[in-house]
Amino acid sequence: MSHAILLVDDQRDILRLLHSTLDTLKNDELDIIEAPSGEEAMLEMGRHQIELLVTDYLLPGMTGIELMHKVRARHPNAKVVLISGMTDRKARDEMLNAGAVAIFDKPISLADFLDVVERSLGLVRTIFPPESDARTQAKRSRISDLLANFRQDIKANAVFLLNDRGLVMARAGDFHDGSMEVSLLSALTAIYSAGLKIAKFNRQESIDQYFVFRGGDQDLLLIPVDVSYSLLLAGPELAKRENIMDTVDTLLAVRNEVGRTLRSMGVTAELKEPPPPAPTPKKKGKTGELLPAAPPSPEMEALLKEAARKKIKQEEMDAFWNQAAEQHANKTTNPEVISYEEARKMGLTPDKK
Repeated sequence: MSHAILLVDDQRDILRLLHSTLDTLKNDELDIIEAPSGEEAMLEMGRHQIELLVTDYLLPGMTGIELMHKVRARHPNAKVVLISGMTDRKARDEMLNAGAVAIFDKPISLADFLDVVERSLGLVRTIFPPESDARTQAKRSRISDLLANFRQDIKANAVFLLNDRGLVMARAGDFHDGSMEVSLLSALTAIYSAGLKIAKFNRQESIDQYFVFRGGDQDLLLIPVDVSYSLLLAGPELAKRENIMDTVDTLLAVRNEVGRTLRSMGVTAELKEPPPPAPTPKKKGKTGELLPAAPPSPEMEALLKEAARKKIKQEEMDAFWNQAAEQHANKTTNPEVISYEEARKMGLTPDKK
């Protein structure tokens, strides 16, 4: 069974880039068609059963959204991916509300683009593959209901159970905009890993940190379950000042339940304490032997004891330093050099008598 993908953009370089990117999937079932305008795209959709339309938002003539409506009028089940140079949030929401499965800003994240294509067409996922062994399937089936109920109760867009490689073990719902799912989960996994390292060096007995990202397309809350898994919550206004603590408390409760389920299946790991820092080696002598600690100077000990015994007045300190200056001010530290005063006494100066 072939899957027809229609690529539409008035820039030939972008068409070639998208086409060659799709070729890297090495999937013989993909039928890739190119068109430089909406009008030529309409001719192509009369010749093929389009399953996925990938189009620029700004086209000569009709817009990408207008083309999307025309394609869906003939192919109601067609999925649409929009490409745009516009970063305005209202424009993105308009495109998503029009029915696009994803929106990509230029320059396009190619890994995310391929992931969206695989998900949209129901292909075997190679860019962001789920784990598929029997034990993983058991984990998903036992945890999915818990995540789905939690998502519904808290009115979130999505809840994910991620492993330490950023792969989705179980999920309920989707991001507001799934265009950047691969890149977003990869970045969040890096933050999760960094948090575990900090917990180890901080010698925490349990993993009690969480990460909050507020605003944008959605609020994000990431919380570790253990050293192998984390929970990600995504949705609007979850991190508002008046909601944040209730959201975190609820997420912690779900985290504990998920952790118990994972432990019952024997797939969790404990936070290991880092090894103690190596002791600082003592300074060694030339032959490699350890040098003994230097004993304190008797003169210094006597001075310190004397200073502690009697308090020296400011006038006495000033007199001491003045006397020392008079005695040593003209003395040189070089034994081969004499002072001018000493030279005068020896009759070596041109002074008149």
